[in-house]
Amino acid sequence: MPFPECVPELTDGVVRLRAHRLDDTDGIVEQSVDPESLRWTTIPSPYAEPQARDFLDRIERQWNADPVEPHWAVCAADDPDGRYLGTIDLRRRGGSLAAVGYGLCPEGRDRHLMSGALRLVVRWWFDTQAGTRITWTAFGGNFASWAVARAAGFRFDVVQPGCATFRTGEIADEWQGSIDIGSPLAPRTPWFDPPEVAGIGIRLRAWRDEDADSVEEPRHPSHFVPDAGIPSPATFGGWLARRRLHQARGAGVSWCIADEATDRALGDLVVFTHDGVLEPGGEAELGYMVFPSARGRGVGQAAARAALRHTFTAPEPGDLSGVTGLGIRRLMAVTAEDNHASNRTLDRLGFTVWGREGAATAPDGSVGPALHWELLA
Repeated sequence: MPFPECVPELTDGVVRLRAHRLDDTDGIVEQSVDPESLRWTTIPSPYAEPQARDFLDRIERQWNADPVEPHWAVCAADDPDGRYLGTIDLRRRGGSLAAVGYGLCPEGRDRHLMSGALRLVVRWWFDTQAGTRITWTAFGGNFASWAVARAAGFRFDVVQPGCATFRTGEIADEWQGSIDIGSPLAPRTPWFDPPEVAGIGIRLRAWRDEDADSVEEPRHPSHFVPDAGIPSPATFGGWLARRRLHQARGAGVSWCIADEATDRALGDLVVFTHDGVLEPGGEAELGYMVFPSARGRGVGQAAARAALRHTFTAPEPGDLSGVTGLGIRRLMAVTAEDNHASNRTLDRLGFTVWGREGAATAPDGSVGPALHWELLA
């Protein structure tokens, strides 16, 4: 069948995928000149009606090709006019492999339409095209794109450092993920959203971009804490991006320790795992640091004590964000033996030393004694 009759219409009752139409032109232009689209995609710029017409012509040719390179227009299922809200496509990569791409107009965002659209396309590829895998890629930092892929059951496979280029010429990381036939079309891992937790004189909350104004130069012996684990005024942006990705992959929860009265950032506290994801009944590690101007006030101890309650509280059924608790069974920490302030804090919190290394490799590469601590739920 010729286009558009050859395009299978797909719907889940919330989102509908249909063939593109000539009257989609204005919506395609709107999507393509939107700042978020320009930031996170390689859509040509400038972009106007002639480019949109060329795009529609290419879509028709690709549906008429053998094998097809499918594109669908995304619209709301309850919209009788089927107004254009975005596009989703599959690009064949040989055999049973395909790569997915998608984008929405501003009007279509924050309505959970694209995650439903992606599930429909995944089923179509696996059920009708003998497909076995679909891959997903995005510029590093595109959390909105990852949220869609994660909701549809994709796993986050790897970060490829510095192998992509923004249209500005800036070098960027590339995120890669995939889904295989037979995988459930639902989130596989948590995405932790740090809840606010009250403590004495402090509160734990999510880090914000504007907290950069509170960040201080670290002053501590180099063998105490790895440089990558603490922010400085020069590194805060990259540090925060890594922490947010850690949370989005379910590997940790990072809180800003904020002053209860002023809300100024005083330090950082993180509960994390080195491998895999944080899971109820599992183990995790505790890390914390306090900016120099806030030291000597019991800030770290107050923050850790507040975090412990949340860390050991079992999450409510279905909670994949960690808001109601983490349900960790065993919390561990590692310190240099001469880090007396941190050791005092852990001792006062009830941690016990379960091991001592006489020749541990410190964050700065030096070798010295280290203590291993634990606290059971």
